[in-house]
Amino acid sequence: MAIKHKVTPVLLGDAIEGEAREVARVMAGIVRQVVRYHQPVPAPCVLLSGGETTVTVRGKGRGGRNVEFLLALAVALGGLQNGWAIACDTDGVDGMEDIAGAIITPATLQRAAHMGIRPLDQLRENDGHGFFEALGDQIITGPTLTNVNDFRGVLVLPSIANG
Repeated sequence: MAIKHKVTPVLLGDAIEGEAREVARVMAGIVRQVVRYHQPVPAPCVLLSGGETTVTVRGKGRGGRNVEFLLALAVALGGLQNGWAIACDTDGVDGMEDIAGAIITPATLQRAAHMGIRPLDQLRENDGHGFFEALGDQIITGPTLTNVNDFRGVLVLPSIANG
């Protein structure tokens, strides 16, 4: 479908592991590389990855590895206007709740700020589910009766010239 819409798919692998926050920082770096230097491909592109990250629980929030990844990605991108992302668990359950994952947009951090939500505090508390629930950006599929992998997709669009 991406190719049909002239969006280049970049397959990063289906066995990406590590702390969700660290994987998010790496992914943000790839997004910036695409935006600034058109590498490894120019935008528009979609960065696709799978695998199961981990979360070291330090806080008392509600979360799972996919929402932790997305919240950390949103923070790392800092409102970059070129990136959108989705991350979901294929079984429909991210962490301990019947929430598959969530989405982020370039407006995610701004919307949170307007609501008085502090993303770094939410991340510190491992409260990705609370963060995305407040924004209405959770993805709820219900149980899928399959457990293949986690799925992450990051859409990077070209910069829009001002003026």
